[in-house]
Amino acid sequence: MHTKRVIPCLDVKDGRVVKGIKFVNLRDAGDPAEVSSAYDKAGADEVVFLDITASSDNRSTQLAWVRDVASKLFIPFTVGGGIRTTDDFKAILREGADKIAVNSAAIMNPNLISEAALKFGSQCVVVAIDAKRRENGDGWTIYKNGGRVDMNIDAVEWAARAVSLGAGEILLTSMDADGTKAGYDTELTKAVAEAVSVPVIASGGAGELSHFYDALEVGADAVLAASLFHYKELEIREVKEYLKERGVAVRL
Repeated sequence: MHTKRVIPCLDVKDGRVVKGIKFVNLRDAGDPAEVSSAYDKAGADEVVFLDITASSDNRSTQLAWVRDVASKLFIPFTVGGGIRTTDDFKAILREGADKIAVNSAAIMNPNLISEAALKFGSQCVVVAIDAKRRENGDGWTIYKNGGRVDMNIDAVEWAARAVSLGAGEILLTSMDADGTKAGYDTELTKAVAEAVSVPVIASGGAGELSHFYDALEVGADAVLAASLFHYKELEIREVKEYLKERGVAVRL
């Protein structure tokens, strides 16, 4: 039975972990290597790091903290933010990251997905999608630059295209739900999971135990959360024990 994953997400700004609501009002939450090491011990299956201002500041992800994290972490970790070229992939993978998440650069240059998959393998190419429901309620569009620019591209169609180009995983964030703790956007998660043949990580909106189960039930392969875990409102083990009781296969 395929085990489902529970993944803490660490937003990084200027080499520090931060957390806000709907991508604003950021608060400092610690050193990336220390925070991720604590999650490793707490039972996380993987950790995702997003350098949230790299794209909008037009710079690459800083490599020093990636190297520091790799030296202290014994579970897979993904790095995203400011990655534009296969050389950026190479540099970060060389520092010890297991997977690379691309969002804005993949939208602007979809060939980056296929080039990276060819060079490094699909398994390390994660396409991150920030999706927001259209004002008329009919589906979702994708945004670039950390949720700042509406690309007017359908989120489900973009996910399918990214996979056809070689993406090995989709990291799907609902901008409407992000930071609200009102639950994942299960409708969005289900639509994308049904449209692609690779794992989908649901992100944005976890607030209680049942929310994790709900996202996995509609087709997510992994559930991601940030503030809930950062501020100890829920422990990773607690989430996994709850899921196991509900019949979900997890690694305890």
